[in-house]
Amino acid sequence: MNSDKKKRLLTGIQPSGRPHLGNYFGMMKQVVNLQDEYETFVFIADYHALTTVRDKEKMHENILNMVIDFLAIGLNADKVVLFQQSQVSEHTELCWVFNCITTMPFLMRAHAFKDAQEAKKKDITVGLFDYPVLMAADILLYDAEIVPVGKDQKQHLEMTRDIAEKFNSMFGDTFILPDALIRDDVAVVPGIDGKKMSKSYGNTIPLFAKREEIERLVKKIVTDSDGEMPKNVYAMHKLFRSEEELAPIYESHKGRYGDLKKILIEDIDAFISPLRERRAEIAKDINKVKEILNNGANIARELAGAKMRLARERLGLLL
Repeated sequence: MNSDKKKRLLTGIQPSGRPHLGNYFGMMKQVVNLQDEYETFVFIADYHALTTVRDKEKMHENILNMVIDFLAIGLNADKVVLFQQSQVSEHTELCWVFNCITTMPFLMRAHAFKDAQEAKKKDITVGLFDYPVLMAADILLYDAEIVPVGKDQKQHLEMTRDIAEKFNSMFGDTFILPDALIRDDVAVVPGIDGKKMSKSYGNTIPLFAKREEIERLVKKIVTDSDGEMPKNVYAMHKLFRSEEELAPIYESHKGRYGDLKKILIEDIDAFISPLRERRAEIAKDINKVKEILNNGANIARELAGAKMRLARERLGLLL
């Protein structure tokens, strides 16, 4: 890595279960595509996942699977610092420091908290409320200059910048203000019901699905037609073929929704099959996966430790 020439990019991914095609085309693929352009840091956001995952075995499994998933789609551990958030204690230490300068009204503006309120959730945890502060610590510890986010996540990064500016104005320049990377070409992937693909809607096609699972799920795609064009089938098909390729196929199969779904099944399986095989091969060596995480954590600890020492010095904590 050459940090003198490349800007530093950082992103975190919650280990929340099997990834689906929406996760891949919406975020995972972008990270892999950017790994050569930036000095890239990717962390498994296991502390963030504690807001929803309360099962020890499930958490352990999810963390390892998330690493395997990213390696299977092409993340290069020789180029990218891949690590586990909870293995770098400075994340929670800096979060506490930021808590002490962050007001409750500021955090009450966060979308996640407002959504939980509107859903009338009675048990809104402190972790959910404090989520933006931990996220700020995650980013600011590493002098990240670029953070890829979706348009719906832009507020989180704005809050990170606000927290950094407040600390810098109170204690002196310490943290770099990161910029959001919002890519217009990131696909919004439709689920089998036509809504945005999401685990919360139960409308997903898993990224590493087996052939039988692909067939079963594609057959369930709602065929909402527009002039004999099955819109939902076509919207998903565009992820795997160009519109130029699809035009004659859909023209020659007008009204034959079953046949178009069969073609989509073939295309999805052709895309997933090599990823599925690569994933199975990587999963055979769990010790190698853990070694990658440990190596990444060592690099992350060095950088985070240096930044935290500077913050403590600014705060007057170092005697």
